[in-house]
Amino acid sequence: MWYGFGNAVIKAGVAGQDVPGYVKKGTEFTYKKHGFIITRYYLPTDQYGTQLDPPAHFNQYGATISDLPPTYAIRPLVVIDIHKKVEKNPAYHCTVEDIKNWEKKYGPIPEGSVVMIRSDWYKKWNDVKAFNSSKFPGIKLAALKYLHLKRKILFHGHEPLDTDMTPNLEGETWLLHHNFCQAEGVANLDKVPEAGALIIIGYAKPEGGTGGYARYIAVVPPDWKYGVSVLENPGAPLPKQPYPLKRDKNGILRPTPPKK
Repeated sequence: MWYGFGNAVIKAGVAGQDVPGYVKKGTEFTYKKHGFIITRYYLPTDQYGTQLDPPAHFNQYGATISDLPPTYAIRPLVVIDIHKKVEKNPAYHCTVEDIKNWEKKYGPIPEGSVVMIRSDWYKKWNDVKAFNSSKFPGIKLAALKYLHLKRKILFHGHEPLDTDMTPNLEGETWLLHHNFCQAEGVANLDKVPEAGALIIIGYAKPEGGTGGYARYIAVVPPDWKYGVSVLENPGAPLPKQPYPLKRDKNGILRPTPPKK
């Protein structure tokens, strides 16, 4: 996230008011005493990590995150791969030529699809200084206009937390003021096919929200080398933790082995 927003704070949840005979205001809920726990979050921004930006982020008349229709849920996925060019030039931005080269191989980008720009920048995610470098890959305004005005895509996504390196964020400004969304902070695009997959789009939907914490899941062909099927991981019941859940120094619940 942009450093100007400040950091989130995660803590154990407490009672917000007295419940006579059960719990007093300010008391932390515990497994042992109450049979459950909750977590409280202080979130200074809805522009955090992997996200979905609705027009209202920049546009006073734009749709908020709660205005997005359910038809956003699943779409064809297109991946434009620029990672080799980014290896040579960290400030490389996807061009119309890059998009047309994809189309020479796979055909016209389907209307209503989601186009992700693969740069492999996500691999720097845990290196804050490198990830937030002043030079990062993006997408040129002309390429955005081609995707939206010529190919009529749903939205595009990129791995860095900004659309481009221009001082006025011309790409993001154009998108949001023309009532388009975009995805930021996307990861693992090196593990999905350039064509032939679907994308499932999940996001938080607070009423009137100007951003959405998002999760993007690729549905790939059965012979694809990455991923798991519902037969391999049915999801019910979910696996048991190897150790009891305890909060780490940042307040996040993690299975924690006993101290030796």
